[in-house]
Amino acid sequence: MTTGFLTTHVLDTARGCPAAGLVIVLARIAGDGREELVRMTTNADGRTDAPILPQPDFAIGTYELTFHAGDYLRATAQEGDAPLFLDVVPIRFGISDPAAHYHVPLLLSPYGYSTYRGS
Repeated sequence: MTTGFLTTHVLDTARGCPAAGLVIVLARIAGDGREELVRMTTNADGRTDAPILPQPDFAIGTYELTFHAGDYLRATAQEGDAPLFLDVVPIRFGISDPAAHYHVPLLLSPYGYSTYRGS
């Protein structure tokens, strides 16, 4: 029985707050193909209102979260000089445990980011 799910969270480390209003796209990767599964926007807490990959859709495989950081940085007046240093931030990762909760947060600033497998 599959019970796992995927969540994400975006924190604006330059401003010290959650990154609200940031668009995130989740895709499943298979070979050279890329299938968009969902597009969501972060809420006031920097999270999506529901798991970005809920239990019914959760499966082993390779995925990519694409964070539209540039739009968020422009909206919060953090874009700096054109062209943006960070615009679209893709994070490709694997899901190997169908029963686990995978949490892939993004810590974002105008000139850098980091991620990790959270809990």
